Amino acid sequence: MNDRRDEEENRLSARAARYMRVGTNVGAVAARVAGQRLFGRESDEGANAAALAAALGGLKGPIMKVAQMLATIPEALPAEYAQALSQLQSQAPPMGPAFVRRRMQAELGPDWAQRFKRFEPQPAASASLGQVHRAVGHDGALLAAKLQYPDMQSAVEADLNQLKVVFALHARMNPAVETTEILKEVAARLREELNYDLEARHMALYALIFKDEPTIRVPEWRRELSTKRLLTMTWLDGRRLLDYKTAPLEARNTIARALFRAWWYPFSHYGVIHGDPHLGNYTIFEHESRPAGINLLDYGCIRTFRPPFVQGVIDLYTGLLRDRRDLVVHAYETWGFRGLSNELIDTLNIWARFIYGPLLDDGEREIAEGTTPGQYGRKEAFTVHKQLQDKGPVKVPREFVFMDRAAIGLGGVFLHLAARLNWYRIFNETIEGFVLDEVAERQKAALTAAGVPLPEAA
Repeated sequence: MNDRRDEEENRLSARAARYMRVGTNVGAVAARVAGQRLFGRESDEGANAAALAAALGGLKGPIMKVAQMLATIPEALPAEYAQALSQLQSQAPPMGPAFVRRRMQAELGPDWAQRFKRFEPQPAASASLGQVHRAVGHDGALLAAKLQYPDMQSAVEADLNQLKVVFALHARMNPAVETTEILKEVAARLREELNYDLEARHMALYALIFKDEPTIRVPEWRRELSTKRLLTMTWLDGRRLLDYKTAPLEARNTIARALFRAWWYPFSHYGVIHGDPHLGNYTIFEHESRPAGINLLDYGCIRTFRPPFVQGVIDLYTGLLRDRRDLVVHAYETWGFRGLSNELIDTLNIWARFIYGPLLDDGEREIAEGTTPGQYGRKEAFTVHKQLQDKGPVKVPREFVFMDRAAIGLGGVFLHLAARLNWYRIFNETIEGFVLDEVAERQKAALTAAGVPLPEAA
């Protein structure tokens, strides 16, 4: 009982320390901006953004994960802030071997080492919430053990609380977008990332979805070596995606097709997306020295949608393709946008035409001609922001947040590859025969089989 009390006191003290560190740094930036407004000085948003990035950059941990999320959601933060935050690194200092041994004992018990044939105490990779260790099972299988850093729940709650300050700062400067739902959505997804048991079930779901797909490989969950803070899975060997930037076009197109299918097929057939499509979450496997497909890694940020939301995505596409404004409006309303005037609809359509642009063009092309990955969508987001300042604000629905963010992230990956494909054709092949009721039935069966909760009603 005393051990539990001590543990709880440690957790509370860790959270209090985290509040103080994050609050002091972010609050200083907020006070600076408030002072500029109070005394009528012109704000230097570039300098304010750099100060905010510096304040967050010294903290590491979950706040870094959140900062990078927000940097990829257009209009969640001002452009200057998004640009500064996108440069931050989410790497946290790795746990040393002695600390790893204590953490593994806490998760699997005192005999944890005997449950592996071999376990490497030095991490193979580290990130914002945990680190990955190579291991070998008693069956000889190569394994990856993802071990969460200690006290991450306290750190996440402290950081999310301080995010309210950042959003309030944004609201005072540029109230073009009402961000209440964005904050709720980011908080929900980040809390889910702490639950490795849920991540394991999402991985099992993707394994079920792609069990017959030769170009997409999913790790196998080792349930007996996993807990809510330790996820053990098979190790998938592969090369970094960026190793193929200068490969022949055919090789880059092969990788891009697999990436496209890995993202759009689960969404259009099961209402599920991989919400964090960035370069580190893919490796490439080869056959006869040529790219054959992708290893799809990291299932901490999976978003499940109600089937009507999926229908809205297809309705919006069809409405833009056939110039059917009724379908476009119906799609926005299905997603949860409310009180939209014709002017606001036209403004949202600027962004929609950017996202859907490659899918509307029946011809081979890059995802965005003449655009660099770091600038993907920035020009369009700036145009939308300016118009929303005049005609808004608009309240962004929760379900829209990660769909939009993931689409931007995926586009950035395609830009790195400079793939040239007929995106129109492969998208229409993916959604061919879409029937709402069939998606609902398929989703329920797959999620139930994998032990994943069904999406909540809007």
